[in-house]
Amino acid sequence: MNTTKNTSQFTDVSLRTAAIVAGLGLLIMAILAPIVQFGVLQKLVMPGNAKATFENIMASATLFRTGIFIFLAVAILDVVVAWALYILLKPVNMRLSLLAAWFRVVYAAIFGIALTNLFNVLQLLTGADNLKAFEVNQLYAQVMLSLSAFQSVWDIGLVIFGLHLLVVGYLTFKSGYIPKWLGVLLVIAGIGYMVDSFGKFLVPDYNLTIAGFTFIGEVLLIFWLLWKGIKGFDKNLDIRLGSNDQRKETKPDSKIAVGIAFGAGVGAAIGIAIDNIAVGVGIGIPIGAAIGAAFERQGKRLDDDRKDIV
Repeated sequence: MNTTKNTSQFTDVSLRTAAIVAGLGLLIMAILAPIVQFGVLQKLVMPGNAKATFENIMASATLFRTGIFIFLAVAILDVVVAWALYILLKPVNMRLSLLAAWFRVVYAAIFGIALTNLFNVLQLLTGADNLKAFEVNQLYAQVMLSLSAFQSVWDIGLVIFGLHLLVVGYLTFKSGYIPKWLGVLLVIAGIGYMVDSFGKFLVPDYNLTIAGFTFIGEVLLIFWLLWKGIKGFDKNLDIRLGSNDQRKETKPDSKIAVGIAFGAGVGAAIGIAIDNIAVGVGIGIPIGAAIGAAFERQGKRLDDDRKDIV
């Protein structure tokens, strides 16, 4: 068996493809998210001025709706990036890589829940029945409460996202095929998100934006992933990294079980948001199981590649 060919296939196709997918996904998100944040929300939402916010959104309902759609696309891309980073970092430590992926998937789900508040704003302003049911001041208050809830739920999600970056940063530092300094910067970025999120909940009138200064690691990760996706990985890269315990395959059903557990948890959160926990859990469990099964299948493919090399 030509082991050199198999090693090249694993490093130049699997890892390289994962780098390209993750890099492109992160790049698209880095472009789309600021467009909505600065070009839609900051343009239409006037903090402390409910009347102006109401009028702005009413006059630009199509723009507001487009912003929600773009944010939803960003949430979907987060799941894709979670998968790609899992493949990229699995040779370092499969379990920690899976944990990092789940952190990002859960973050994406929480962000999706946050978006329901923006949908509520749209329904309040465009539904004829809602306009008749509420007095003007009540409608203003409902709109501002929904916009505030969107930001609050997103802040909760950013705590989970910070944990994701901490694990990714650690795996990057330990990998041996990704620069250690990049891992350090990713850990710092994760801490920045967590400090800002906890600060908003624990400190009255918290107005710092530490993540606005610590995000550089995320930007450099995008460029590094795209560069490695174009250049490819070292063909002599030892893909059998870590100890035998780290390389040991998780029992087949464990990933599905973890997926079901996370799906049930996220589904319960969705159920609370829509005031029907049973429906939320019913939706979350099959989705979680499907994601867990996808991770399991990918893990089996990579394990088969290792066996072929050996």
